[in-house]
Amino acid sequence: MVTVLGTQKLLTTYQDLNQPHTPLESVLVPLPSDSTPGVPSLRQERTPVAEAIDRASRALDATRENIPLSELTATEIVDLDMIASAEADMADQPALGSDVAVLNTAVLESAGLDDGALHIAIVLGTLTSGMLDVDDSSVEIADATSYEDYGVELFDDISFLELELAAEEPFVPQWETHIVESGETFAVLAQNELGLGYSEVMALLEDLPDQRMLTNWRAGHSFDYQLDEDGRLLSLRMMKNTRDGILLEKDADHYAITTIERQGEPVQRLYAGSVSGSFARSAQATGLNSSSVTELTKLLEKKLDFRRDSRRGDRFQVLVESDMIDGETLDSRVLAVHYDGERMDLTVVRNASDDNFYTPEGGSLDPAFARHPFEGNYRLSSGFNPRRKHPVTGRISPHNGTDFAMPIGTPVTAPANGVVERVSNHHAAGRYVVIRHDNGYRTRYLHLSRPLVTQGERVTMGERIALSGNTGRSTGPHLHYEVIVNNSPVNAMTVPLPENTSLSGDTLIAFQNQAAPILAALESGETGTVSVANYQRESDD
Repeated sequence: MVTVLGTQKLLTTYQDLNQPHTPLESVLVPLPSDSTPGVPSLRQERTPVAEAIDRASRALDATRENIPLSELTATEIVDLDMIASAEADMADQPALGSDVAVLNTAVLESAGLDDGALHIAIVLGTLTSGMLDVDDSSVEIADATSYEDYGVELFDDISFLELELAAEEPFVPQWETHIVESGETFAVLAQNELGLGYSEVMALLEDLPDQRMLTNWRAGHSFDYQLDEDGRLLSLRMMKNTRDGILLEKDADHYAITTIERQGEPVQRLYAGSVSGSFARSAQATGLNSSSVTELTKLLEKKLDFRRDSRRGDRFQVLVESDMIDGETLDSRVLAVHYDGERMDLTVVRNASDDNFYTPEGGSLDPAFARHPFEGNYRLSSGFNPRRKHPVTGRISPHNGTDFAMPIGTPVTAPANGVVERVSNHHAAGRYVVIRHDNGYRTRYLHLSRPLVTQGERVTMGERIALSGNTGRSTGPHLHYEVIVNNSPVNAMTVPLPENTSLSGDTLIAFQNQAAPILAALESGETGTVSVANYQRESDD
């Protein structure tokens, strides 16, 4: 804020300031925007107030710093003895009051002031003596807070108040996003833009659980980061995929690493279709993704032989749940299936407590004995045939097992719990394994490349027991699989298999309560996005 000194203060301030601890007094004068001096200047007819104040301000600014006399030109040296002379002349003058309209310029002229200083003194005296008071009561002059209120521009639109407030605001780091460009590496980027040294970059990469996230990125990948006041990396956030990522946060002299796992909103969707050709293609035609089709096929294969039991026109409905994150569906899982076919009518629901499927009555879908001793689908190259001709000798030689064509090294799994009865090698059977299962069944696996178990070892359903091969008397890589019941070989693809124990008691009641809204959504037939929660409310009502 600029203040205006009265004429009296102009003459007495010098003496007062020589006294210790003397404050600089000032007078704040309200000015209307159209004010002009009441007393004419010495050599100009009229001078705008804004120009006069500007000149006064520049004169004051020039005196705020001590200027050595040696640096002043002859015209700039002022004889300070004029102060004493001026004081003597003032003593003879009457006191100045608010009703004085004209300043005694003789006093100032006798002080030896040049025209410029004399003009400023006259303007200041005019202002402070009240000679600009407006008689018209209709004109209101508000209390002045700054000259900007009256149209006087002193600082070229720079607000020092705003600058001061901005300087006091604490630094708040902002998240920024960087999109990887072709040929760009994290090491170079970190040094050039994130304020990290080479050793810091190497230490950071060594601490990462998966360095490939920052070293094997591709153009178009992106990450978010924050910098501190000095332009050094404060935190970095990068997603490996829609759900998983990492967060780096500066902690003293190193970076703490946190794993990010985003939780999606569960969304249910109902798919419906009919069998036309292969079941897998028919299921895919409904819009199911490949992972859901695979899960559905493996699920129904536990009860349904698609080659033998499925018929054109069989209908099916599938309720699938996915996690929705940023409009993308992730981790799809089958909740329930209804298959209405000519040779089979089956409905199963996933049990949230053990992640297994059961019928609405609590019957288990998972057998205690799996139909196939492997995961995935492999072509059946030779079926069970007691009167088959041997492909090598040409003689009648019963084929007491089922052959599956598969690459050498394919994992072979135990179809049920049991104990390894034998691990051996035979000139015709090659390397083979025999397992006695808890329900009395026995299984044999021939032409293996490598057994993974030893005799006497206990195995569980689904455990890897060997790798398929082409050893012994074999015409190509395959697995020969046998099932023996009561010491007699049976067709492994058709023999009845025992099932797991069904749900009962409180476990069954809890499952049926959970399954009720899922079954209602399945039976509604409303394909597309559905809400199981809505059917839950309806069942509660």
